[in-house]
Amino acid sequence: MKILFATSEAHPLIKTGGLADVSGSLPNALAVLKHKIRLVLPAYRAIMDKLPPGVMLKKMAEISVQGCGREFTAKVLQLKAGAVPGIDVPVWLVSIPDLFDRAGNPYLAADGSDWWDNGERFAMFSKVVTELAMNRLGLKWQPDVVHTNDWQTGLVPALLSLEAQRPKTVFTVHNMAYPGNFPRSLFEQLKLPWALWESEGVEFWGHFSMLKAGLIKADQVTTVSPTYAKEICYPEFAYGFEGVLQKRQAEGRLVGIINGIDKTVWNPERDALIAVHYSAQKGRLAGKRANKKSLLSDLCRLRGETEKRSNDRMLDCLDKPLIGLVGRLVEQKGIDLVLEILPELIEQTHANFVIVGAGDKVYEVQVKALAQKYPNRIWAFMGYSESLAHRVEAGADMFLMPSRFEPCGLNQMYSLVYGTPPIVFHTGGLADTVVNATEEHIKQGVATGFVFYDPSRQALKSTVLHALHLFTKKGIWQTIQKTGMVQNFGWEASAKQYVELYLEKR
Repeated sequence: MKILFATSEAHPLIKTGGLADVSGSLPNALAVLKHKIRLVLPAYRAIMDKLPPGVMLKKMAEISVQGCGREFTAKVLQLKAGAVPGIDVPVWLVSIPDLFDRAGNPYLAADGSDWWDNGERFAMFSKVVTELAMNRLGLKWQPDVVHTNDWQTGLVPALLSLEAQRPKTVFTVHNMAYPGNFPRSLFEQLKLPWALWESEGVEFWGHFSMLKAGLIKADQVTTVSPTYAKEICYPEFAYGFEGVLQKRQAEGRLVGIINGIDKTVWNPERDALIAVHYSAQKGRLAGKRANKKSLLSDLCRLRGETEKRSNDRMLDCLDKPLIGLVGRLVEQKGIDLVLEILPELIEQTHANFVIVGAGDKVYEVQVKALAQKYPNRIWAFMGYSESLAHRVEAGADMFLMPSRFEPCGLNQMYSLVYGTPPIVFHTGGLADTVVNATEEHIKQGVATGFVFYDPSRQALKSTVLHALHLFTKKGIWQTIQKTGMVQNFGWEASAKQYVELYLEKR
């Protein structure tokens, strides 16, 4: 099949979250299955600036698109497959300099605020993707399927629904918390077809919703785990869209397919960012210990400690449990629960903690304050570091991920394959990928991590204490580690599920 995969970010070209990991990996997995893929995303300044020296972009097409009271010239530039390591399919970059040639990330200005014209920006991108899908730009390449992702491309299935002889459309929701809601005036100014302005279209309580456009007009709606596909049909997870989602579910057109992970990037046997390679079969115990030693030394140096002080601290902490947390410091991720119990865990256990992330300033301030109060027990790194994230997964003894909701989650899967049992709340993809270390599951040899079922400080604390207790039972702990490491979270199975979905009749 010919598949046009439209997204607002894709690793390693541009990344703000899990959408980029999926968009960078799933097209590659589909290509391995012999399908012809084109990955299309905006030509952000950040992408153009970091293309490897000597990489050439070929201009494939040019088109005028109607914006809010003005016309834009959009160019489609092609990046050859393999030109950027990690991207094995041709990439089409939609260049509209007035909209995408800016400092900052895909959605936020340098000061952290939303771009004021995000609605117009991604509507223009969607219009160009629609023209590509209908083969109206002279490229002589019309896809059989257009796979769109999140609200930034939600308008594409809606626009294609008005076309004759159109490709099939699939819309994947990576997080319902971001609805892409804009005033009706934006819809009017964009001169979009009025046939779409209805309750069975893009209208949402008088507003223009690009998320709803994809949910209601795509031939198939998917989300990134089976449990999350069920959860989003309930009001507490649906953000007002439960009626639409229940309708799609009843039609058999809402499916949950668990994300995979890129095993060329997240693999302790070959990870270039960790100190020592290891596997479930070879060198696991020595490899984990060596990576923990390296991580502790790095963390002490990052804090500016002397070499002697760093070495003394590393030796003191090496045999004590180290709990890692890497992620956004926001309420959704349960960081408030972590902050509530950290002082008690410090006082009552021997555990040490490393926290890597950024998010709400109030939580960043609290994390830094605790790290200053307990400098011998907590390391905090505010910001995102890909290399440090890999080293935490390899060097920590367990991984903390108490998200209140998690459509899929990737870090818990990284943790499992790195032999770092995760501690998670029973929701979304966390529920689908982590088997709780109950006595029964341990006896059956299927336990891979630790799960709590009430999003409260008490439940989280008791689960952490349970994990710390089992950490002292070396035989049990090593069995839990190995069981997690041999799970197959690669993209092969999930990519085949998407192919089956693409092949279903409209």
